[in-house]
Amino acid sequence: MAETFSLRCYCYLDRMQPQFAAFIGTVTQGDLPTEGMAALYVEMAPGNEVFRMVDIAVKATEARPGAQIVEREFGMFEVHSLQQAAVQEAGNVVLSRLNLRTEDRIRPQVVSTQVVTRIDPYQAQLLNRFRRGSMLVPGQTMLVLECAPAAYINYACNEAEKTASITLIHVSSVGRFGRMWLAGSEAEILTAKNASIQALEALEGQAGG
Repeated sequence: MAETFSLRCYCYLDRMQPQFAAFIGTVTQGDLPTEGMAALYVEMAPGNEVFRMVDIAVKATEARPGAQIVEREFGMFEVHSLQQAAVQEAGNVVLSRLNLRTEDRIRPQVVSTQVVTRIDPYQAQLLNRFRRGSMLVPGQTMLVLECAPAAYINYACNEAEKTASITLIHVSSVGRFGRMWLAGSEAEILTAKNASIQALEALEGQAGG
């Protein structure tokens, strides 16, 4: 029996921030993005639909694919370009083919937030073992924010970097939940936390799981 289609995430980044773009460059297996590019993240179920949507997006526009990931439950892809219009058109083409609107996406939900002040050297070492971004320095304050659907964490992280002077430690945007780890002074981390939450809560969509 055919699975019901779900547009789990549809989020447009107007300008990739320096640290976020650099981080994505360390994990992407496709075309490498750079600072200042626009990007579009789309997550869907069933995951295999990703292959068809990427094909449609890159054939119809100048946007280039940076990610095409299919897991057991969900699929996610990202396209980017120096031209915002190309990325917006890629999104419009995909939505048109799916006969959907932006508002048909699942609305993001902040699942949890944790602010840890004065990180201990031993915990910093543990976290640095898996990070792909900056080193977490002992004594910094750390923010861990979790959201669902997972791909929205990319938008939250990019918006946080726009607003606060933070360092990006790691981002995980595949699976059921997305997570980001940021570090900085306590004041900047609280600013980043508020900016991330406000950005996610401002996105319209449907209630979903």
